[in-house]
Amino acid sequence: MDSLSLYDISCFAAGSAGNIFAFALFLSPVPTFKRILKAKSTEQFDGLPYLLSLLNCFICLWYALPWVSDGRLLVATVNGTGAVFQLAYISLFFIYADSRKTRLRIIGLLALLVCAFAVVSYGSLAFFDQPLRQQFVGAVSMASLISMFASPLAVMGVVIRTECVEFMPFYLSLSTLLMSASFAVYGFLLRDFFIYVSTRSVDPHFNLHLNQCVCVNACTDKFHICELSVA
Repeated sequence: MDSLSLYDISCFAAGSAGNIFAFALFLSPVPTFKRILKAKSTEQFDGLPYLLSLLNCFICLWYALPWVSDGRLLVATVNGTGAVFQLAYISLFFIYADSRKTRLRIIGLLALLVCAFAVVSYGSLAFFDQPLRQQFVGAVSMASLISMFASPLAVMGVVIRTECVEFMPFYLSLSTLLMSASFAVYGFLLRDFFIYVSTRSVDPHFNLHLNQCVCVNACTDKFHICELSVA
């Protein structure tokens, strides 16, 4: 029974919490896609974050599989689930895109994404043995995670132009923070540098939302910035 220590329970709890919060994160775009389905148009929503998230899920799933890392099952489950959600969202984005140019852009980026993942997965098996294989895929997954956390900043121009925060919802950042905090603890307990550092990178993005909370005036459709003091 000593082998099933508090440490093992803590690792499982942190990873499980990360999976739960990640599920909430994956569900957070649902209101957006309900609107898209109702309008039969993607309007001004940007599909780039979903494409980057899909690439991130593929690479992190590969990192968690036994060919690369041992004992990372909870990382594999969250990224496998995430990949299914992102594929569904990208499909809807493609179907309801406003122009042929947008559809071609989605196809091109998706093809590039698949090629990038194929290069990473094949290259890690063909050119690296352990532990270099885990280090190589871990470094790539860390870069991918950071790009995913930064991708919502691409819609900042839309937020400013439309004076509306629905394109950058606060609860998306909240779910991201909770998921990342859980997996940061999980990575710390496992002494996995790549999981810990990549999930810690979300903090500046969430702090932006905390320190500049956009309050919408329902009557005028104008917005103003409410500076919040953070203890």
